[in-house]
Amino acid sequence: MLAASLFCVNACGSSTPVQNGETSLPSTEPIDRISYDALFVVNGGDNSISVIDTESLRIAGTIRIKDANFPHHIYLNRDGSKMLVAVPGTDLSGGHAGHGNGDTSTPGAVLLLDASNGSTLASRRLPTMNHNAIFSPNEAEIWTSQYDGFVLVLDPLSLATRSSVRVGNAPSEVTFSHDGRYGFVANTHSASVSIVDPVTKLVAKTIPVGDSPVGAWQGNNGMAYVDNETDGTLSVIDTLELKVVQVHRLGFTPGMAGLGPDGNVWVADTDHAKVAIRRADADEQLALAVAGQGAHGVAFNGDGKTAYVSNQAANTVTVIDIASRTPIATINVGSKPNGMAWRKKPQ
Repeated sequence: MLAASLFCVNACGSSTPVQNGETSLPSTEPIDRISYDALFVVNGGDNSISVIDTESLRIAGTIRIKDANFPHHIYLNRDGSKMLVAVPGTDLSGGHAGHGNGDTSTPGAVLLLDASNGSTLASRRLPTMNHNAIFSPNEAEIWTSQYDGFVLVLDPLSLATRSSVRVGNAPSEVTFSHDGRYGFVANTHSASVSIVDPVTKLVAKTIPVGDSPVGAWQGNNGMAYVDNETDGTLSVIDTLELKVVQVHRLGFTPGMAGLGPDGNVWVADTDHAKVAIRRADADEQLALAVAGQGAHGVAFNGDGKTAYVSNQAANTVTVIDIASRTPIATINVGSKPNGMAWRKKPQ
C-alpha cells in the first residue's frame, strides 16, 4: 500500500515538492456564479474549463487552471455541488497507447472544485500521471488512477491518500457501475478491466477486453462499454455477471462512449469527425452524426434531447439533436477539449 505521507495536499500544511519546475499547488480562477444549465468542457491545450450555457448555447465563462498542465476529465458529484478535474500533466489528445507501462516520469494532479463558480476547494499533486478522478458511489471517497498500476483512494475533503489498489498496467479511466457495486478500471497496457470491490478495495475479477482499453463507460442498463483504441472495438461488459457479452467491431478509433437517452450507444469516431450511433443490444450501426475533427468526448443533456461531442482537433463542441441525429450548433471552446459534464441549474 502507498503511504499517505508520500504525498502533499493543500490542507496538510506541508511544503510541495518541486516537480518538473512546479512549486505551487494547482488552483483555479473562479467565475461568476453559474445559475444556468451548464456544460463544463475541459480544455487540455490551454488549461481551462469552458462553461457553456446550454439554454442559450453560448460560452458563459472560462475557469482558468493555474500551475497544472493538460487537464483531462471532469466529474460531478450527485447533487452537482462539487466537481473533480484530473490533470495528467501529459497531452493525451493523440491517444493513450504510446504511454508505456506506466508513465512514472510525469506527476499528475487532482482538483476538487466548487461547481457553482469553479473555485478551488482542495488540490494536490500525485506521484505519476492520472486519467480521471471520480467520487465513489457513497461520495465518502475519491478514486483516481495512477499510470504505475495503482488506483489511489483519497479523502473527499483533503485529498489525502487513504489506501491504494493494485490493478493492471497503465490504468486509465476509473468508473463505477450504476448500482455502486463495483469499480471498473480500464488497464490500457494490459488489455483488461479490473473489477474492484469499493468496500474491501480488493480486485474481484480481471476481465480481458480489446487492445488499449481506455474507459468502461457505464450505462443505466447494467452494461459498461469499453472503448479499445488500438483494435477499434467496443467491449460490452455485463456489470452483474462480470463478463464480456458482446463486441462491437467499429472500424475506427473510438473516443468516449455513452448510452444515450434514446437507448442507443453513442461512440465518438476520432478518425472521421463523426459520432457513431449503434444498437445497445447488437453489433449494428444505426447512423453517423456529423461532429468535428478529432471527435472525442460524449455527454448528454438532462432533457434527454441533446448530445454533445468535444472535438479535440477543431477546438469545438458539436451540439446534436438526438431525435434527428443532426448537429444544431457548433461552439468554439478552448484548445484540445476533452472531458465534459452537464449540470442542471440550481433550483
